[in-house]
Amino acid sequence: MGQILAIDYGKARCGIAATDDMQIIASGLETVENRFLMEFLKKYFNENKVDEVVIGLPIDLKGNVSEVETDILKFIEAFKKEFSDIAVHRFDERFTSKMASFFISQSGKNKKKRQEKGLIDKVSATIILQNFLEQRLR
Repeated sequence: MGQILAIDYGKARCGIAATDDMQIIASGLETVENRFLMEFLKKYFNENKVDEVVIGLPIDLKGNVSEVETDILKFIEAFKKEFSDIAVHRFDERFTSKMASFFISQSGKNKKKRQEKGLIDKVSATIILQNFLEQRLR
């Protein structure tokens, strides 16, 4: 069994999280600038067995998708061409950034560290992945 990777795709950078090989625990991995994302994934997939990828679906409270969705769809198209053997799932990412900020603030990090966007993106990807795993168990 391989890992499941989650991507919190943003306008400038992506938070990335991965499960353990047993697909039980989600852990934050990295924050990568969008322009380096495919390069990062190629290297990661060469070093780790990944079965599936979960990409956040940016929906607002009214059910509308965010403008970044256009970029996400382009990325998914390129991803499927490059990694056709890896399944891609979408998962609602509502409130993940707010939850990430809350969890970071509760962790005792100083204010500067709490406001670091890269950390928020990585924690958001972890939340998306953990929620995806929990939904699978239902």
